[in-house]
Amino acid sequence: MNLNKNFSLLLLGQSLANIGDVLYMVSIISTIFVLTGSATASSFVPFTITSSMFISSLLTPLLVGKVNLKWLMAGSQIGKTILLFILGVMLGGVTASNYFLIFLIIGLIALLDGCANPIRQTLIPYYVNPSQLIKANGFAETVTQIIQAVMWFIGSLFLIIMSSQQLVWMAGGLFIVASILLSLLENVADNRVEAAKGKFEQITEGWVTLSNTPVLRKIAWLDFYETIAVTVWIAAILLVFVNDALEVGGQWWGFINGAFFIGLILGSVYCIKFSSIIEKNWGPLYL
Repeated sequence: MNLNKNFSLLLLGQSLANIGDVLYMVSIISTIFVLTGSATASSFVPFTITSSMFISSLLTPLLVGKVNLKWLMAGSQIGKTILLFILGVMLGGVTASNYFLIFLIIGLIALLDGCANPIRQTLIPYYVNPSQLIKANGFAETVTQIIQAVMWFIGSLFLIIMSSQQLVWMAGGLFIVASILLSLLENVADNRVEAAKGKFEQITEGWVTLSNTPVLRKIAWLDFYETIAVTVWIAAILLVFVNDALEVGGQWWGFINGAFFIGLILGSVYCIKFSSIIEKNWGPLYL
């Protein structure tokens, strides 16, 4: 498919941000495990991030329509960059007695990150032709999953030659470039005309639609269970299993995580390759 300037900027900026996200998550999970030796404490890293992103997704509808989508996307990334550099400075003096402060910072980063994906999905239709929308979404998802598969493995390798703090600085550099690229996007005009709605109605509108649509309910439950499984898989099980049971290097933690995401990549490639089939069979695919 042909990639226009805005879609390319959006994809590249978000990809660099996703690379940085994985690098700093690998760094923080490893740091917490080294400080505490606790699988439970380590598992709270992805749990904190996932919970904060969920809260952010609830609040995002309050901003969409009131704040320019391009600057909402770029602004959230700039805010993440500032917080990540604060985290990098903090790692220089973190100990077993004050490591809980890390959770405060990563929770704030995740709050900003939680609105990035829905905004990206909202922006894509403005930047691609309707006939290419399925392929564009599939391509963007494939890139995202490739990053997940590769960077969990590479991030764990980096920990062999770099400190956790240095890895966070690297992620911060990627965040800076991502912020610049997202700031270069063209503004989009949301021409939808909606009646005035209260804040509670704006927040619950999507949930009402979800509860009234059987297919969407099934997708939501799938996402819910997948999120819980991935959270436990990454930290509470794999990291401890690799260190204590296998007694091998940390690169195996990333390798096993990478293998998981390869399956997701294959699914995304299928969506791109057979987009016409998917368009004709939306419902049956979820039944």
